[in-house]
Amino acid sequence: MCSRCLQSTGMYCNGAYCQAKLGVCLMNPPKVLFFVEGFTDIRFVIGLSRISSLTMAVPAAAYVASGLKDRVQAANVQVNVEEIPGGRLRFQAASLLYLLKHAREFDVLLCQEVLRGALNGTLVGKLTNTPVITYMGVAPVEYFRCRRERKQIGPLRAWGGETVIRFLMTFNGRLATRCLAMGPYLRDVAAQYCPRSEVGLYYGVDTQVFCPANEQERVALRKKRNLPLDKFIVFLSSRISHEKDPETVLRATALARQKGLDAVVINLGGGYQDFIKLAHELGLQKPDEWVLGRPPAHPMTEVADYFRSADVMALASLAEGAAYSTLEALSCGTPVVCTAVGGMQVQLQGYARLTPRRDADAMCEEFLWVAAHAAEARAQAMRGRQYVVEQWDSKKAFSDLAAVFEQVSRNGRTASQ
Repeated sequence: MCSRCLQSTGMYCNGAYCQAKLGVCLMNPPKVLFFVEGFTDIRFVIGLSRISSLTMAVPAAAYVASGLKDRVQAANVQVNVEEIPGGRLRFQAASLLYLLKHAREFDVLLCQEVLRGALNGTLVGKLTNTPVITYMGVAPVEYFRCRRERKQIGPLRAWGGETVIRFLMTFNGRLATRCLAMGPYLRDVAAQYCPRSEVGLYYGVDTQVFCPANEQERVALRKKRNLPLDKFIVFLSSRISHEKDPETVLRATALARQKGLDAVVINLGGGYQDFIKLAHELGLQKPDEWVLGRPPAHPMTEVADYFRSADVMALASLAEGAAYSTLEALSCGTPVVCTAVGGMQVQLQGYARLTPRRDADAMCEEFLWVAAHAAEARAQAMRGRQYVVEQWDSKKAFSDLAAVFEQVSRNGRTASQ
């Protein structure tokens, strides 16, 4: 029984045209404009296309360079894509004009993140009376401070950058109809700027794909992905960026090897060559023998194989939001060792092996514990899988999002009548 049918036709549908579990009517799905300022995941795009009549406005260069354009075309997604040309400043101006011209055509304007891209969205939403949802996937101030910690910027730029970030978060928080933040930790961060904040699950975790593998399956997966069969595999799936701490994972693995654990560490992603280079810069012993890197793997068809075949998934960070890779690992029943910061500290208590920030010795000891207590470590990870199935499953993610679209678009239409 769909309230959207009642509003559009004067009667409820009989259920045959509704995806009841998703809360969206196929006869009259909400028209959603997803305004992307950088890169987004193909899984989110596919999910959005299933619960809405979707249009994406994207920066043309980033859309191609990130590989998202190829993935959208390969997935045959039902989406209209508006590619907006220009670098950062030109895109900001051109996208503002695009939004001013087209915003009224949509039921909901969904903005990626809460900074400069959302600035155009919330401003135009206010001017055109279009409901705007912002989506927070990182803690902007914490992430930016990591640049200063790494000495990538000086004190003046650090102060100026943080001032701008706080202004944008405050401005967008006041104008947004709703702010969705990935997980409870980021929800609490977002609520400081937007009182209408709640948890959003982004694309969630496909717990049917990210599922446990038995010993035979793990051997087969290692052969399939050309991974060593007789090594303790540490899997680091995250990108190499200023808020991550790959140095600690590398040092911890090196220490574990010194203590007798025959371990290798593998990184997937566009920065895998930087990861391998970093191992050499740290002066670690014979890194070519145990530091592995691979180009990005497709998140829907390939990445799960690495989680399922690994002995442990490791993530060290200086700051962290939702840490989806840890949730995907737990969904596979793979033990997780990670830093007790941000969303990982809030979400993973009791499910992962948490270590202090920048503490390679502590992370090394957890690797050794997992290796020595494999059954117990897997049992803990399986409790984590149950948590992911109940709280982070992709079906729940898009069902919740469909309900938000219905609510904000209905309220928006009522306010405009």
